[in-house]
Amino acid sequence: MSKRGAQEVVRALEAEGARFAFGIPGTHNLELYDVLVDSGTVTAVLVTDEQSASFMADGVSRTSDSVGVVNLVPGAGLTHAMSGIAEALLDQVPMVVLACAVRDDTGRAFQLHDVDQTALLRPVTKAVLRAARPAGLYRVVREAFALARAGAPGPVAVEVPANHYLVSHAAAGTPADGDGPGASLGPGTAPGEPAPADVEAAARVLAAPARPALYVGNGARGAADLVRRVAERLAAPVTTTVQGKGVMDEGHPLWLWNGFGASAPPFVRRVMDGRDALLAVGCRFAEVATASYGLTPPEALVHVDIDPAALGRNHPPRVAVAADAGRFLAALLDALPARPRDAALEAELAAGHRALGEAWARDASRDRVTPARFFEALQRAAGPEAIYATDSGNGTFLAMEHLRLGAPGRFLGPVDYSCMGYAVPAAIGAALANPDRPVVALAGDGALLMTGLELLTAASYGAGLVVCVLRDGELGQIAQFARPPLARSPCTRLPGYRVEDLARLVGAPCLALGRDADLDSVLGRALGLAREATPVLVDVAIDYSRPTYFTRGVLRTNLWRLPWGDRLRVLGRALARRTVARRGP
Repeated sequence: MSKRGAQEVVRALEAEGARFAFGIPGTHNLELYDVLVDSGTVTAVLVTDEQSASFMADGVSRTSDSVGVVNLVPGAGLTHAMSGIAEALLDQVPMVVLACAVRDDTGRAFQLHDVDQTALLRPVTKAVLRAARPAGLYRVVREAFALARAGAPGPVAVEVPANHYLVSHAAAGTPADGDGPGASLGPGTAPGEPAPADVEAAARVLAAPARPALYVGNGARGAADLVRRVAERLAAPVTTTVQGKGVMDEGHPLWLWNGFGASAPPFVRRVMDGRDALLAVGCRFAEVATASYGLTPPEALVHVDIDPAALGRNHPPRVAVAADAGRFLAALLDALPARPRDAALEAELAAGHRALGEAWARDASRDRVTPARFFEALQRAAGPEAIYATDSGNGTFLAMEHLRLGAPGRFLGPVDYSCMGYAVPAAIGAALANPDRPVVALAGDGALLMTGLELLTAASYGAGLVVCVLRDGELGQIAQFARPPLARSPCTRLPGYRVEDLARLVGAPCLALGRDADLDSVLGRALGLAREATPVLVDVAIDYSRPTYFTRGVLRTNLWRLPWGDRLRVLGRALARRTVARRGP
């Protein structure tokens, strides 16, 4: 029996449990679409822009057991999608990119869309694979899934010359029994058990009389229960990275904050200043997570990550362990003696969070929507199972500081590559993969201009989600970064537009939210409408007048990092401009 290469690709997608393939068909991959639309398990999703295709695949991967798939035409389709592919690489999100290539059987030059795709893909993927023959496509695609999941997850590209989709060949054997998702067809699995000597060394560093803390990243998302148990065994406070939000239940008495150092509230800094050892698991001490490297861990640092290249890259550890987070934490539990519960520490953390909440409550906006009250009402309406997708900008850090999440996989944000336009398509991907859960996109009004038309896709495929447009009329995060040192915010004002006009265009309901008094009614109605499998826009007149702790921390850190001469120049310029502004023309 003969098969076309397109059939082999779809067979591999089905074997891997892929549920969606996002993209736009073109002349080069029509044969693949011809087979894909007949699949009983993989849905081909037509998007409006390939950048959104990669963000949607990202949303699927972050919120489900399925790996997101992007299906691209050569050249422009690939370059449009590269921002989302790079985001997946830096944020360590598994993804498979079916990168159709030009024909390799004509011997002709200057083909349509012909660029060196391998050279483009290498810097933004874990690997670029290519089958020498159409008959090898099944195995190569399966290898791509295995590699995307293995070790530090990330995107893997499969380049498929257009003629390989078309050409018939003798079919390979059918998959063996049990040859399902994650089968061992790829380049290997994650590192095995940590060395016993490493576990013992870590236990010695963390044992009494040390006063340890935990710093946990998204690399530990599969070991949330073990994170909690280790924290309780050590009676230690737990901080997380931005991406690690929810890995430790944020209602737990030992949860402290998302990050520490200059970008954290004073009570968090006081608690961490009293810690003399740190267990960092599944994190890289990256720039955004550390608020521009604005934290210094204790010298007694135990750093555990599945990627050996992350160990010691930014901070020298006393003990470095290249291992799977769950396997290490399980072994560490057996090596740690139990400590008594630290009631005083838990009371200190509870008092700090309570005082912070009371301060936010006192700081209500007079004529706009108060962020603290907005997020409190949003969680009240959406419930504990909701998924939130943020965008590059102020909304990410507001959500990070105000949302209280009980599990991983509920906070999607473009963190280390920080692509604007992420929230709406990522939320669509999450909504398609999780149709029974509330999904909320938190999009800035600038970011919405980039990918807001993708709500057409949401409406077409019945993706029910709520898009809260955080409206302040400018690029809020950049404006907040600009004003202190520049005393102005150049080129950050957005052109005026009406969210309801966009809603009318995409066929979505639009609700206005202009003051705190309407929070419960508007958000409750929006989530109710979204349950009818439709996207809903909420135009939120957000009050951005109070910078986040993150923003203030980044500004302080970068100012004090400057040499004294430049520090004085920046301060003097800002003072002079403010003086002129006060005097008027």
